[in-house]
Formats: sequence, structure tokens, C-alpha cells
Amino acid sequence: MASLRGLSRPARSLPLSPLARHTYTAGSIRCASSQAGEATSDLEQSTLNASQLSPEEKKDFRPWKRAADRKFGLPSGRYQYHPPKYERGPLHPVQSPASSDPIARDFVPGPFNLPRLKQTYHSTIASDLMTLAYMHVPPGTPGKERPERLRGWDGSSPYHKNRALRGPRGNPVLPLVERDVTFNNVPEIKEITISSYVPDAIQDADHLLVARSVLLALTGTTPEITRTKSNVVQWGIMRGKRAGVKTTVHGNAAYEFLDRCIHLVFPKIKDWKGIRATTGDSGGNLSFGFNPDEMKLFPEVEINYWMYPAKMLPGCRVFIKTTATSDRQARLLLQSLGIPFYGEVRN
Repeated sequence: MASLRGLSRPARSLPLSPLARHTYTAGSIRCASSQAGEATSDLEQSTLNASQLSPEEKKDFRPWKRAADRKFGLPSGRYQYHPPKYERGPLHPVQSPASSDPIARDFVPGPFNLPRLKQTYHSTIASDLMTLAYMHVPPGTPGKERPERLRGWDGSSPYHKNRALRGPRGNPVLPLVERDVTFNNVPEIKEITISSYVPDAIQDADHLLVARSVLLALTGTTPEITRTKSNVVQWGIMRGKRAGVKTTVHGNAAYEFLDRCIHLVFPKIKDWKGIRATTGDSGGNLSFGFNPDEMKLFPEVEINYWMYPAKMLPGCRVFIKTTATSDRQARLLLQSLGIPFYGEVRN
């Protein structure tokens, strides 16, 4: 093998017979395998018989200092992977990793807890909603014709061809089309927005500070300050002034906030009937409110009630955004979670 390696490059490039080529290849593989076997045995002995670091060596062992003292960084192509910044379609050879992958750009660690209300939803309520919303249609039953939501063109002009349909007269806001509840679109809570309007903050900024502190205690997120959009001279409201705060919670935080409302706040409200059944925006989003006296019932405010001036404690409005496509489905979801409704029901 040493004689073959010692040959010059032109000599090694000469064509060899099949027998000689086979002998050369087998010899080189045998030599390489023997060296690899020796290296593997040395590696096994070194890893198995490695001595433990002494306390003095452990104290001096600082990987971060060794990385900081390194003059040249590691090759980025081999040791570092940066997912693409832009999505270039499903057929592009380079695809972004899933959001659950730690190297993804939109990776969010967690969840680190499972709220009781959310666990109840997935174990019991979701299957019950499918049962309650099931509408049996015998096979062969013709489907119902839905009225046209948009107006067409009469074709009196050649420009009407392939033209987009028009909205209803008066330009009303078209509600969402209610979808049947199936296994892949069971209504659930998407996010909850808590807002507080404090018009007294225009004259005294301390009201705004108290409202922001209350929402921070309830949600654990820093609320953003909102400004007025119109002028009301009689009430001393000027456009563009800071007069409110709001914040939005998602995921587990939304379920935890709603859990506190259902099991801790609502039972303490005296002569509380429930939420009006007429609430909603016809798109599956419902809302209700708390006055200043009811805000005291939250445990986060009650335990530190001495921190908030009694006359500055604000009320708030709670907007529950769900994945339902109608107010009927949203009411059914909240009723199953434990929120009662009263009054006239509007579909």
C-alpha cells in the first residue's frame, strides 16, 4: 500500500486491469478498515476510562469563556441553521420548520400549564357541543337553497361580464355564514380583550394609572393606553386625549381569566341574572362588563384593595372572541362553560 501511495499522480491515473483494480480497492478498504477499527477501540477506551474532573478543574472549566476567546466563529453552514425569513410557496425546496420546532422563527416555548377550564373543554365540552349541534339529515334529502347575499348584474352592458357581484343595498355589514359544527371546527375561545374607559383621566392622570394597574393585576400583561376619537364639549372630552386602557390575552391566559370570572366573580355578584342574550356582533364574539363595585370581587384586586383608591377604581368591558361563526354557537359554548344568559334570544 505504501508503494501505491508513493507513485506519482500520472502513474496512478493509468488504467488498471479489472483484477488489479479489484486488488487495489480491496487492499485500500482493508487498510482503511483496520485503521478505523484501531481508532474506534482507542475512542472506546478513552471514553470509558476517562477520569472525572477534580473540583479545582470544574471550577476553572468555563465553556462560555472559551467561546468568547475564540477568534473565529464556527462555520455557519454546518453548525448554525437559520430558517428562511419568507415563505416561498409549498413547492420551494427550502421550507420553514414547524412552529413547534425550537429553531423556528415563530417558536414559543410552552405551554407550561393546563388550565382547569381548558382541560374540561377538551375532555367533556367539545364532544358535547358536537352532540348538541348535530342536525340529522336523512340521505337523499335535497339541500336547502340559501338566498343570494350579493347582487348580480342584469347584463344590460358588455362591461357586466365577469364583473364582481355587488353588496346589498345600503351597504350593510354582511354577517358570517354559520357553519355546521363538525369534528374539525368545534367552537372554542380564541382571545379575550379587557378594556376600560376612564374619561376622568383627561383631567387627572391618576385615574389612568389606577386603571392600568388593575388590568395589569388581572391579566399579567402590560395594557396599552387608548385615546379618544371624538370631541364631546359637554363632557369635557377632547379628541386625541388619553382616556382608557386595554389589553388582550390569548390561549391559556384567556381560559384562566374566564375561569376566575365564572367560579369566583359571578357567584359573588348580588342578584346577578347573567349576560344578556342579545349581546354579540353576529360573528361569534360576545361581550359583557363589570362596574367598579364588581371589580373589587376579583381576587387580584381584593387581596391588595388598599393599593387602589376607592373612588378611582374603574369598571371594564370584556370582549370574548371565539372561533364560532354565529352568536348562537358562541352562546352555546359559553353556556357549556358555565355562563348563564337571560332575556330575548337573537340569532
